[in-house]
Amino acid sequence: MADADKLKITIIRDECIGDGACCSDAPGTFEMDDENIAILKTPVTDDRDTIIEAARNCPTEAIVVEDKETGDQLFPED
Repeated sequence: MADADKLKITIIRDECIGDGACCSDAPGTFEMDDENIAILKTPVTDDRDTIIEAARNCPTEAIVVEDKETGDQLFPED
């Protein structure tokens, strides 16, 4: 799990279009539900950089990644 447990990952369901890029980029973190909307896997097994890269590749920026310790939003960048 590395440092993924230090991240707060939020998927904005209304923004997700079911592109699936996140699932391809971070298959240990994201999967599609029965409505073709991204959800988090439990446990998350991808590393921090992989998760942030998957969020960056989301075409609608439906994934928000924050650092639990600092509260900083890592993506999308403010």
